[in-house]
Amino acid sequence: MRTWNNTKISNFILMGLGDSAEMQLALSLLFLLIYLTTVLGNLCMIMIIRLDLQLHTPMYFFLTHLSFIDLSYSTVITPKTLQNLLTSNKNISFTGCFSQLYFFVLFAGAEIFLLSAMAYDRYVAICKPLQYPIIMSSRLCWTLLVGSYVAGLLESSVNIICMSRLTFCHSNIIHHFFCDITPMIALSCKDTNDTEMMIFILAGSTLMLSLITIAMSYVSILSTILKMKSTSGKQKAFSTCASHLLGVTVFYGTMIFTYLKPKKSYSLGKDQVASVFYTIVIPMLNPLIYSLRNKEVKNAFFQVMLKRMGSRQLK
Repeated sequence: MRTWNNTKISNFILMGLGDSAEMQLALSLLFLLIYLTTVLGNLCMIMIIRLDLQLHTPMYFFLTHLSFIDLSYSTVITPKTLQNLLTSNKNISFTGCFSQLYFFVLFAGAEIFLLSAMAYDRYVAICKPLQYPIIMSSRLCWTLLVGSYVAGLLESSVNIICMSRLTFCHSNIIHHFFCDITPMIALSCKDTNDTEMMIFILAGSTLMLSLITIAMSYVSILSTILKMKSTSGKQKAFSTCASHLLGVTVFYGTMIFTYLKPKKSYSLGKDQVASVFYTIVIPMLNPLIYSLRNKEVKNAFFQVMLKRMGSRQLK
């Protein structure tokens, strides 16, 4: 039996989604389909951007890493969820549970700051188009990208340190489909007010800093667009930002609903639906949002496919 900070239990049991075998089978098939679509969609997005030289711009540089992050944190959650749904073994070790939590927070935190970097990129592109190549240099892009990963790393490390100070000595049943902060805190047999406050402040400051950056960028973008005299220019500017704005709204909406609310308003059913949406569904939706509404990506996809078909015919 593992002892960690006087913890008396050796593993956790994930009991999050459905009790009946029929429901678990239906959910497993649905999640498997979503996960396969997520893997295929995000890998295709990365491949298309890498292969098409016209897409080697700051916006698509960030989009490549957004696809990588979506694929990564979906992989942290979904395979284990599928295992729990398809088998009777719902156990997860201490190390496995805290590792899952660590990497989930890391990639989710990195995505939050990456979306802010993408908003700043759109601000420079629309509000300062002549200076865009100079401002959005390769050095700045890499700085923003590395900063996003470092911010996610720091946030996940602080979360794990806070969680590791808790003592788990009663029930080991997590009423959730993955090791998330709120249902794990509920299992602690010591006072959790300080831990909850620290995590709430950290999550709140992260989301608010990112949202302020995005809001300021889009206020400036909207102001610039309204000053444009050309209708076609306005439409092009709006279409450039529409995909990112839609992705931000969906991602932040579910995150705020899940984490930035009073403890008394916690609802297992509602929170599980929101969690399924941002951990499993959104990573599948992002490639669709950024490709179906983007002519450059669609054209690049068809060009790549035509080149591959042409090369096969020559062989």
